Amino acid sequence: MLRAAGYVALAAGVAAPLARRRLRLPPLALSALCWQMPATAAALAPPGRTRAVAAYLAQMWAYYVHYDMPDDDPERLLRRLRVDYPIAIDRALGGGVCPTVRLQRALAGGGRLRPHDYLLAAAHWAWFAVPHGTVAYTLWRHPQRFPRTAVAVAFCFDLGLVGYWAVPTAPPWWAARQGRLPAVRRIMAEVGERVWGRLWQPLYHSVEGNPFAAMPSLHFGTSVVAARALAEIDRRHGAVGWGYALTLGFALVYLAEHYVADLIAGAVVAELAWQLAGRVVRERAAFQLDPQAATNGRVPRALLASAQAGPRSAGAAR
Repeated sequence: MLRAAGYVALAAGVAAPLARRRLRLPPLALSALCWQMPATAAALAPPGRTRAVAAYLAQMWAYYVHYDMPDDDPERLLRRLRVDYPIAIDRALGGGVCPTVRLQRALAGGGRLRPHDYLLAAAHWAWFAVPHGTVAYTLWRHPQRFPRTAVAVAFCFDLGLVGYWAVPTAPPWWAARQGRLPAVRRIMAEVGERVWGRLWQPLYHSVEGNPFAAMPSLHFGTSVVAARALAEIDRRHGAVGWGYALTLGFALVYLAEHYVADLIAGAVVAELAWQLAGRVVRERAAFQLDPQAATNGRVPRALLASAQAGPRSAGAAR
């Protein structure tokens, strides 16, 4: 009976957001239906990787619904939209000229697409795979690293939602179209139209969601979390992770998708998420080993270290 109720709850959590505009469901009801899903999925799935994947996917579904919800009322979103404050910050950082404007003047002259435009747009598109791919990679190859990686990526996404809901902020390309910023091109869209042709608009609109989810930059923030997680494995993995994160950061500013201010905020959110995830995972490991000691805050360091080492290290010790 309880399992049947759980499956009904999961189905409602998936179906209600898809029909929310037609049913005119209030945001609080949607939130209740969505945020129960990770715990419900974890309770229903068998232990191990299946449970980990189910809980993570449910968490990301809840995130995506809340990422997209502000756009349900476009007029209200436009009334609350902030345009000028990131421009002021970036002008201060860029010595009077926004870094996006400087970069496009230096590298995007003539209105033509150049080879680096394609490369940087591809780096942007690759983001859709990088944070989740890093979570999947740690689950597959380094399972002892998976809990902190998955929790940190989820925390980063969820903390970013606070900014999206509290301070909806326009990206540089939108501000330029409104005359609030010197003319800059949305180069990613130009590349997309050239590469994908008639498929570009359907592809783009299928993943666009809220167009004013710019502050903080979760493109950059989640890539920083992925880099932190990969660097925990070894230097080679870390070089790949940080190389991608820094390339993406440059691309986001050059392509007029984000301000430098957005990236700074994204990096702060990433660090907060990484530290919070570490604390959650350590306390969970301590509780599993010795609930009484964890409750009293007297967990021996050696015991914590062995818990964090995970099943692979334990097997090697045997």
